[in-house]
Amino acid sequence: MEAKKLRILKDILGSPYKSRSEFLYRCPYCDHHKRKFSVNIEKNVYKCWVCDTRGANIQRVVRRFGTYKHRQEWAQMEDHVDYSILESLFGTPEEEKYIIDLPEEFVSLANRDTPPTGFIARKYLKERGITKKDIIWWKMGYCSSGEYENRIIIPSFNVDGDVDYFIARSYVNAFPKYKNPPAGRDIVFNELFVDWTSDVVLVEGAFDAIKAGYNAVPLLGSTLREESKLFQRIVRNDTPVYLALDPDAERKSFNIIKKLLTYDVELYKMKVAPYDDVGEMTREQFIERKNNAQKMNFEEYMLSWTKSIR
Repeated sequence: MEAKKLRILKDILGSPYKSRSEFLYRCPYCDHHKRKFSVNIEKNVYKCWVCDTRGANIQRVVRRFGTYKHRQEWAQMEDHVDYSILESLFGTPEEEKYIIDLPEEFVSLANRDTPPTGFIARKYLKERGITKKDIIWWKMGYCSSGEYENRIIIPSFNVDGDVDYFIARSYVNAFPKYKNPPAGRDIVFNELFVDWTSDVVLVEGAFDAIKAGYNAVPLLGSTLREESKLFQRIVRNDTPVYLALDPDAERKSFNIIKKLLTYDVELYKMKVAPYDDVGEMTREQFIERKNNAQKMNFEEYMLSWTKSIR
């Protein structure tokens, strides 16, 4: 088992040299010229002695820097997670599933031919930098009459493909801006399309998620409860998280960071300011911010938190 893991790490990180029970490689995070990235296979931990990147699961390194084949081979060698431990942390494993109907007046914008009533809706989305490809991926539509008149509809699909929620955003500046359906909100928005083995970006709203890419999940707010389905999915799957909340939710961001770090989640904090939200950015700007996101640990959390309250 150890030999197979070392072979995979050699493919990804290059040849190491051994120091007692540790193997030292060039760090893939800071790319220091000396082999200062220490890996202990037996303890399943890693640490760079230059940039101080560290973790309690080597699979994270494989997932981030390896190929699909590397990730699959490593996953097959890992022991299964003892979910009974997580159940004791999170409570009952039974989950309530929400299924709702889209408004009767819903008209899809993903079809080839859109009725004339959809012209203003399409124009609104185009002005927000939303492409035809985005519209198709997010299964977006609109209502030109009824309770959700003149609103863009963005549906959410659960793992079974059923609609469990939808966003209704006015495209004519009506009040209120958003009109929520009468449904429970303890969902993972568009969970049908979430890849938990890859980085997940957490944002506040659906339009932020569209700019952030196909593996972004809107919180539908600025809080994340430990007992929520989204929090449980992240911890169960050991999913790396990029957090990109609005600047006015800075303190709530730190609350989420503290909770996720408590469960040893690999976490990065993105800078959104001077934009009001991710939705205001171009995709290129978002990618740049993501590439420069700050990797968080408890030391960075305390330092950043202290700076924010001065």
